[in-house]
Amino acid sequence: MNIGVLTGGGDCPGLNPAIRAVVTKSISLGYNVTGIGHGWKGLLEKEVRPLTLESVHGILEKGGTMLKSSRTNPIKMENGIEIIKQNMKDLELDALVAIGGDDTLGVAAELYKNGVKVVGIPKTIDNDLNATDFCIGFDTSVNIVVDAVQRCRSTAESHSRVLIVEVMGRHAGWIAAYGGLAGGADCTLVPEVPFSIEDVCATLQRRFDSGQDNAVVVVAEGAKPEEKDDLALRNKEVDAFGHVQLGGIGHYLEKEIKERMGIPTRAVILGHIQRGGSPTVFDRVLGTRLGVKAVELISENKFGYMVALKGNQIEPVTLDKATGVNRKLETQFYDLLQLFSGERS
Repeated sequence: MNIGVLTGGGDCPGLNPAIRAVVTKSISLGYNVTGIGHGWKGLLEKEVRPLTLESVHGILEKGGTMLKSSRTNPIKMENGIEIIKQNMKDLELDALVAIGGDDTLGVAAELYKNGVKVVGIPKTIDNDLNATDFCIGFDTSVNIVVDAVQRCRSTAESHSRVLIVEVMGRHAGWIAAYGGLAGGADCTLVPEVPFSIEDVCATLQRRFDSGQDNAVVVVAEGAKPEEKDDLALRNKEVDAFGHVQLGGIGHYLEKEIKERMGIPTRAVILGHIQRGGSPTVFDRVLGTRLGVKAVELISENKFGYMVALKGNQIEPVTLDKATGVNRKLETQFYDLLQLFSGERS
């Protein structure tokens, strides 16, 4: 058995633990492992190398992905699926482990429908993959956001100002919600619920009326003001999966709050800082458990699945069920955000 493994889409902490687990479990079963560089691009161009226990030694604590990544979409390429199938045959790959988010695993689902033996592992800091409670990378990202929010609080207090912290989250507000709640933000804005700038200012005014002279707002990059739907679109260029690059909502809030309330306001865009650095304990363990389970499915000749965290168990779900629909922030979390908006503490 020769198993290929790749990472696609945006990088995040926890990918290397998953790769390490795939290699370690495979070798324990007597399988060979082939690492594929730069995601689907590497499989289209036969960018491969053998992976051994020695090659994955010491990567557990490292962020990013030793295999590198890309946002290449073979489905939109002429004969892309057939090229991948032929290359897998040429490379003598018996099965494939694809580690990625909705885009990467969406390709994996299409490959499975075309006869490719593939298993998926969920990865995205946005935590918006369907059918799993948590994805690799989310926990580390949220910890980075919480640290940033708390650091912004100290400077907001020192200068009696409002700090806007813009975080990632295109379609879902998991990062913003967890980061805002755990970091003690005074107002948190998410993509699921369009916001009114007047309501934001009213929330902040309640805090200032209570005797406080500072505030911190957390906003997801995909959050939309009711007044301007297209505000956050930085440009019209799209990637291979049709996604427009987002950004700008933080500066919009900075301008509006400053003009409407007359309070010094600054925006902080965290950007790719949220993707970097060493994975947390949770992401190391999650990546390890998911990687091992993926190989176990292959050993059982079960394909077309994504390994998912359900409660404290790792369970297989079909790739079709796992992809195509983003998992949005649940109502209970939005209610929590409302409860702690503009609190007096």
